[in-house]
Parts: sequence; structure tokens; C-alpha cells
Amino acid sequence: MSESDTNAPGGQKAAPPAVPATPIDPSASSSAAAATATAAAVDYRSAATPEIPPHPPGFRLRRGRNWFCLGLLYAGYYLCRYNLGIVAPELKEEFKLNNAQYGMISTGRDGGYAVGQFINGLFADGLGGKQAMAVGAIGTILLNFVFGFASMTTLAVSTMLIAFIVIRLLDGYMQAFGAPGMVKINTSWFQRRERGRFAGIFGGMIQLGAIGVGKLGGYLLIGFTIPIIGMTIAKQNWRSMFFVPPAILFVILIIMWMNVKNHPEEAGYTIPHDDDEHGAGNINEKLPLAYVFKKIAGNAIAWINAGAYFCTGFVRRAVESWWVLYLVSAWAAGKDSGAYKFLVWSLPISAFVGSFSSGLLSDTLFKGKRAPVAALLYWIETVVIVISFIVLGHTNLAGTVSTCVLLTAISLTCNSTHSIIGTAAAMDLGGRKMAGFASGVIDSFQYFGAIFAGFFLGGLIDKHGWNALFYAMAPFSAAGAMLMTWIWLTTRGRDVKGS
Repeated sequence: MSESDTNAPGGQKAAPPAVPATPIDPSASSSAAAATATAAAVDYRSAATPEIPPHPPGFRLRRGRNWFCLGLLYAGYYLCRYNLGIVAPELKEEFKLNNAQYGMISTGRDGGYAVGQFINGLFADGLGGKQAMAVGAIGTILLNFVFGFASMTTLAVSTMLIAFIVIRLLDGYMQAFGAPGMVKINTSWFQRRERGRFAGIFGGMIQLGAIGVGKLGGYLLIGFTIPIIGMTIAKQNWRSMFFVPPAILFVILIIMWMNVKNHPEEAGYTIPHDDDEHGAGNINEKLPLAYVFKKIAGNAIAWINAGAYFCTGFVRRAVESWWVLYLVSAWAAGKDSGAYKFLVWSLPISAFVGSFSSGLLSDTLFKGKRAPVAALLYWIETVVIVISFIVLGHTNLAGTVSTCVLLTAISLTCNSTHSIIGTAAAMDLGGRKMAGFASGVIDSFQYFGAIFAGFFLGGLIDKHGWNALFYAMAPFSAAGAMLMTWIWLTTRGRDVKGS
């Protein structure tokens, strides 16, 4: 018996959604499409957010399978994204790069990612989330291999640096297919009042990639023994981090392709979406790209969220790209140190705890509102960053212990805003037909912010020392706090999408 035969009692298909369908004719002009959609739109300023209706039998299990395989693939993306930061000390030493030069490689990837997010969001809405994520995975697998092989050539250091920047820029563009594709798929599978906690739980899956690349780096670059069989794997060259992670991602990609469905209808289910202006019954119908662009780009709340996400991007990338180098350079703590081993676990675990708890709070206590939780998190983050540059730069409490505690606290807060704005708010803004582009617009700004956490922050560190890592974060965090506080205060008492 197929899943479509078992998704409701007595073998009946689930009841169609209560939201009326409003077909959009792709051949019509974008202005006519916009007028048609507006006539049927839900008034979010006056309508109360409904409770989550019961799901059809078997739906949660099928959604869990979809969600797990999708999360595993995105974790695999992170294996091929954070590998550069893990080998930063070794790469810098071999090619005699300063922090600004290393930062240029990181900036190249973030620049490609930022542009790709803006463009690929539209592609994800057109291709389908599953297809977009597969394209991105194949691209990053190939480009990681290219990076590893390029590093073995006899090019001059200046030429090699340019090659590294270009390769990572292209890699960033390909990885930018991942987030819009993931958000688009899960917008269809999760209703509005489920998305905050989903964003948090999914953040936990993502952090498996962060833990995995940190542990893998320790194993490969130090050597390890396989328990039970007693086989010893010798220390590997740092280039192994550009061959092993993409090989793992390839296996995960096959698993994802065999299990993931773009939306519940492909698996025989139908669920209502209270924020879908165009009706769930037309899920296979594509909206005109001009209409999607105008709808999202013309939304002021989307741009304010994007501005706050710019700030999150700088702080988040500052931690992700520099923590390994900071340990080595400031505290002589390498990959065999207790501090490295602690942060490999504490940074991603704190990210998961923060993203899940913030999502749960926004779904329950704040009834689907994202801005109040995000604003509070930004203010807490700002206080923690100020404490960090005081303690680590100006007191005798400075050391690996205080470094671990403070970096973990910053990771918790910045990853919480990352999850609640970039995933939950983007879903709310775009609905399931435009979530790809909504996610792309907002997430692109995170990586425009991350660009400055590369060469710009590296130059500050070269000139002013490692405490500049924390001085530079504070203005961005405070700006994010003010932007989300503005949304919170100006939309109080109204159910505005993305707020």
C-alpha cells in the first residue's frame, strides 16, 4: 500500500487546506499576478495566528525521514565549508601568509556565497529545493578536490593565493544553493507555528557538520587508532581535509536523493498553510520570477531582517573562521590541547541549544513572533562581547579557560539569531512558494557581513593584536540589536510576517 493510501483514516486522502487557492498564471504580467494574489492574501495585521491542526496519520514519520536526510546533507555541506578554518594554521605556515592574506581566502568564499544566495534563491524556487541542494553539493565536492590538488602545484605563492581565492569564491557560490533549497523544502513540510522550533532542531543537524569537521581535523592531522581492531592511522597532510570531507558528502548526497521529497504532496500528503497566499493546491505551479522578486524585494520587513542578519554574519564568521588560529596564536593551544577539544564540542552544542530554545520561545511564548527573541539575543550578545574584550585583553583572568567560556557564549547567541532570522523569519516572509528567494535575500546579507570578517578583520588583527577580534564584533552586535528592537516595537499587537 502506498503512502498516499495511508495518509488518512480509511485510506482517504487528507482533507484539502482551508486556505482558498489563488492560481497565478505564469504567462500573465507580474502586476496582474500581484493584484490577483493581493485580493486573496491573509491580513496578518488583524488575523490571529491559528493553533497547529492535527496532522494526517503517518505524516510526522515521513516528515522526520525527509528532515533527517535533508539535515544530514546540509551537515555535509559544513564539512566542506569549515575545513579551511580547521587547517588555517598549517596553510598559513606552509605558504607564509599573514592574517589579512588568509582572510582574503575566507572573504572570497563568503563573497561568492553572498552573491549566490541572492541569485540561487530564485533558482531554488524554480528548480525545486531538492534539485538545488543536489547541484550545490556536486559543485562543492568538485571544488574542494580542486582546492586540494591546486595546493600541490609549484605555483608562486602570490599566484597560489589568487587561485585559492578564486576556487573558494566559486565554492561559496555553489554552496549557496544549499540554504534556499533547504528552507524551501521545509517551508512546505512545516506550518508557521512549527517553524521556530524546527529551525532550532534543524540547527542541531547543521552543527553535526561543525562537530564532524572539527573531530575529523583532529583525527587526520594528529593521527588516531581505530578501537577494537587496533588499526592505527598515521598523521595526514592538511590537504586531506579537502579530500575526505567531499567524499563523505558524496555518500550523503546519494542518501538524500533517494529519500527527500520537495513537498508533502509528492509523498501523498496535504497539510494547510495559513500563510500561503496562493493556496496549497497549486504547489506545482511556478510563480513568475518578476512577481517573486517584486513581492519579497518590496517588503521593508525583509530588508530590516537582512540588515540585522548582516550583523549576525560578521560575528558568526569572526568566531568560525578565527577561533582555531586564535587558540594557536594567542594561547599556543594546538589541536592536541584541551581547549581545542573542548571548543570542537562546545561551539556547535551551544549553537544548537541557542537556536532550539530561541525557536521554541518564538513559537510558544511569542506566538510565532521572531523579532522580540532576536532583539533580546542581540543585546545579550553585545554584553558578552564587551565582557570578552575586557577580560581577555585587560585582566589577569585571560587564558584558555576564559576564552572557551566566552567564545561558547558568543556562539550561543549569534547562532540563535542566525537560526531565528535566516530560517524561521525567511519561511514566514516567503511562504512555501517564495521561501527560496526570501531566504536567499536575507541570507545573502549574512555573508556580505561575513566578507568583512575575512580580510578586514585579519588586517585589524595584524595591526592591533588578537583582542581586535572582539573589539570588531561589538558594533555589529549592537546594530543588530537596534534593528530587531525597532521591528519588535513597531509591530507590537500586529501579526506581520517576518516580525
